[in-house]
Amino acid sequence: MSLPRTYKAFRHSVGNTPKTLDAVTEELPSSLKPSEVLIRVHAVSLNYRDVAMMHGTYPVQVIERCIPASDCAAEVVGIGSEVHDFQIGDRVAPIFDLNNIDGTEEETSVLGGDVNGVLREYAVFDRNVLFHLPKHLFWEEAACITCAGVTAWNALEMPRSKGTALLQGTGGVSMFGLLICLAAGIRPIITSSSDQKLELAKAAGDPGAVDTINYRDQPKWEEEARRLTNGRGVDVVVDNVGPSTISQSLSSLARRGTVSLVGFLGGFDVDHFPDTVLPTLIKSATIRGISVGSKADHQALCDLLADKQVGLKPVLDNVTFSFEDSQAAFDHLWNAKHMGKVVIKL
Repeated sequence: MSLPRTYKAFRHSVGNTPKTLDAVTEELPSSLKPSEVLIRVHAVSLNYRDVAMMHGTYPVQVIERCIPASDCAAEVVGIGSEVHDFQIGDRVAPIFDLNNIDGTEEETSVLGGDVNGVLREYAVFDRNVLFHLPKHLFWEEAACITCAGVTAWNALEMPRSKGTALLQGTGGVSMFGLLICLAAGIRPIITSSSDQKLELAKAAGDPGAVDTINYRDQPKWEEEARRLTNGRGVDVVVDNVGPSTISQSLSSLARRGTVSLVGFLGGFDVDHFPDTVLPTLIKSATIRGISVGSKADHQALCDLLADKQVGLKPVLDNVTFSFEDSQAAFDHLWNAKHMGKVVIKL
């Protein structure tokens, strides 16, 4: 195919408008290095971190005028002379942290934060940071894997094939975690303040396969989690809220269970953490901080999705945005009007 010399992208605005995206025109390189791959982006999915960065509430520095977003589904349209594991037309995506090939990285190089992200028509990456996407997924579905999918995979301590998991909320990580649970034989319990969202979550599996808790009706949701597991507790909690729910998460655990901390929707009030010491000791529990995963994690999740295929697809929000409406997609996510993944289609 004939490639253009320039392409469209979005970058963070500067000055006093942190929640605004600027449309820009970028140049494609005139040639590829031997190990480089040129990809054409077909879909981008958003994560909470993407909008938190724009509103100044994300606890890391972001490069100035950054191209946002870490999750995409793309097509290989050019390869360097030493690239043999990817071919023109392959469906691929870059990993979340470009330095995390095998889980031994010392410094991060995270898309949409440390380095430019994927909210653009074309991008060039080294072959080592790309992975193959499942062929049965639409572009919009495949774009949900990188951050939300792999975070859920790692938080659930995959690969595993038994036990019970509690998933907080019905956002991207939790809904992808629900998908993994149903595929891997893990009993899921999912929470929300909306009965409508809980009904949609239950519809993802066979009748009776998904337990739900409305935490507005049952503020002591940890007690309900223990009741649903006949008093035993859950094996893992995927905690999206952070310090304000850590004590309840620990209380909902079975002995030797794990709380995987993946988000901070409840803020950063560390005064809650002293309450965790005794329950952690008594239950021989583990509290893990999750930062997505390695390239091997990305490919392992894709292999599971490709193996199961039928019915095993990410849950998308009912509104899909065009590339030109990227700002509206960010606003939609920031205003919490979504369920599942918010996707931009190029």
